[in-house]
Amino acid sequence: MEQKTKSIVWDLPVRVFHWGIVVLMGGLWWTAEQGEMEWHQILAYVLAALLVMRWFWAAAGSQTAKFSDFIRSPKAVISYALNRSPSPTLGHNPLGGYMVLALMLMLTVQLVTGLFATDDIFTEGPLYAYVSSEQASWLTWLHKTNFTALQIFIAAHILAVILHQFKGDKLIQAMFSGKKLHDSALDSPKMKSAITAWIVLLIALGLLGYFLIWPIYQFM
Repeated sequence: MEQKTKSIVWDLPVRVFHWGIVVLMGGLWWTAEQGEMEWHQILAYVLAALLVMRWFWAAAGSQTAKFSDFIRSPKAVISYALNRSPSPTLGHNPLGGYMVLALMLMLTVQLVTGLFATDDIFTEGPLYAYVSSEQASWLTWLHKTNFTALQIFIAAHILAVILHQFKGDKLIQAMFSGKKLHDSALDSPKMKSAITAWIVLLIALGLLGYFLIWPIYQFM
């Protein structure tokens, strides 16, 4: 019988980002549906701060938070997908790694296009005035279209997590606690102090809060 051990696999910055995205995406969808565009923008800027922190942490964070740990070659991804008994991984598997990268890129596109978007009635992004009306129209279309694609990718991600749960890979519990039960033959991932991640997050929140969130709040 294989010996099992439990290790920290997801550090706090990764977990805060993950569950922050879950809450904020729900809030962003609801505020857009209800026409609460001031709150929609505020939530978007909070999401932007989280994304800044996560992009930083993907380069300078703990082992399982780094792109270098889970972004594999296309050949490795295909091999993993076709293997009926793939080797266990502590962090993201090759397929999951590409999903994380895709979601982060799509979230970034969503935020950037939103800066130039307009509803042609009351609300305009803070950079709307810096592009032509035709460019703003195209970026608004991309903002809406990208969100539809983002919903599809999120649904696929949730489905994959549920399948892993049924197979005994308790990803949801691990994303709450940070800990994961694994074969003791696998080395525990190296964790890094999260201080720099929190500093980056606070700076991003401070700058976005001062230049973008506070002006909106004053007129609410």
